[in-house]
Amino acid sequence: MRLFWHQRDLRTRDNVSLTAAARGDEVVPVYVYDTDLLATVGPRQRAFFLEGVRRLQERYRELGSDLVVRAGSPERELVAAAEEYGAEELYYNEHYRRRRRDRQDSVERALGKANVETTSLTDLVLVGPGKLESSYPNHSQFHNDWERVPKQMPVEPPEPDRLADVAADETVPVPDVDIELPEAGYEAARERFDRFCGEGIYTYNDTRDDLPRAAEAPTQAVSRMSPYLAAGMIGIRELWGEASEIHDAVHGNEARNVDKYRYELSWREQNYHLLYYNPELPRENYVSFPNEIEWRDDEAAFEAWKRGETGYPLVDAGMRQLEREGYVHNRPRQVVASFLTKHLLVDWRKGARHFTKKLVDHDYASNYGNWQWTASTGTDSVDVRIFDPVSQMAKYDDGAAFVTEYVPELRDVPADRIVEWPTLSRDEREELAPEYPHPIVDRNEGYERAQRTFERALGKR
Repeated sequence: MRLFWHQRDLRTRDNVSLTAAARGDEVVPVYVYDTDLLATVGPRQRAFFLEGVRRLQERYRELGSDLVVRAGSPERELVAAAEEYGAEELYYNEHYRRRRRDRQDSVERALGKANVETTSLTDLVLVGPGKLESSYPNHSQFHNDWERVPKQMPVEPPEPDRLADVAADETVPVPDVDIELPEAGYEAARERFDRFCGEGIYTYNDTRDDLPRAAEAPTQAVSRMSPYLAAGMIGIRELWGEASEIHDAVHGNEARNVDKYRYELSWREQNYHLLYYNPELPRENYVSFPNEIEWRDDEAAFEAWKRGETGYPLVDAGMRQLEREGYVHNRPRQVVASFLTKHLLVDWRKGARHFTKKLVDHDYASNYGNWQWTASTGTDSVDVRIFDPVSQMAKYDDGAAFVTEYVPELRDVPADRIVEWPTLSRDEREELAPEYPHPIVDRNEGYERAQRTFERALGKR
């Protein structure tokens, strides 16, 4: 008998270690409700994740087995489960966050003392970080090496007769949450991805930054698979394999669009690579600066940013989308992060922690890796990258459809005035939308201050 330890891999399909475990013996699937680890996850994502555990349990019951749920420390509960079921080996998928790696190490030590063998395999990413160099100066160089490594296709699910005939009385709680969550589980993930593959993937490169389209028909512009990938409700090989099959069947512009979707998956891969080799990535600048970055301690500005009341329409729309949905489209996600770390010069760690609390699709590696990239403290091909929120709106939401979806105070304002809002006179802003905030920082002043600050940190001034 073998145990399989579910962590952030809430699925029976395309689950590398689960399938490997079932090849040689019967498998008892186990999930340990680890309150210490779950306390580090935002309440929205925690509720979504725990609903995913319940859906996984339902799936095992459909297959004639069950998901054994235990509460407590994984090392204690897995040793107890091994003893209860007479298991001689535990399988699990490798994870790269320091807390999870420490728990995995503790489990291996505890099971070793109990004479239970452990086997861990790569499942979370397409290319294990150990197969690549330890560091890359930018994404292009990472992608060049990553692209050359063959990618595993989705693995078959275990045969139902390889799953142990067990019954479990315990399940996990599903806490209340302040927003409507996406439907959890593999079936919901697969349905959403099927819609995207039938609609949006063929135009992905052309429409992924089309903010009005993203607001009106999400799966026609982007896949919105991030909540499911973050919780492991669908496997990365399944997304890659499906996209690759579509790519090989089309030509010209459609092939370019589909390939762009595959390319975007490589950013997630690089963030896990960074976390694997730099476990302090969520806390320390990846780049070593000759001088300290002079972050500003401006709590009032930070609170205005969190509320979506900065007086910059695209920034505020992005932050209000986060508050309403637990999700932000990638384009405004970059803009709000840049605005905080550049125009307001607030430390990227504060923004990243706020995202952790609010996002349903929070991914530990991607959240901190992307915040560092946007803050110019991570890997990048340029020293200082600043997203201008005015020109970004002019380019991606010139009709203000996305902004007015989330900022109702501006719905009666002409679109061109919304785009130019931070540059208008105070009197004109008060006449157009007296309930909407004035800009909390001057556009040019914030931009130039950020340039000076990072040049000093880089030793260029």
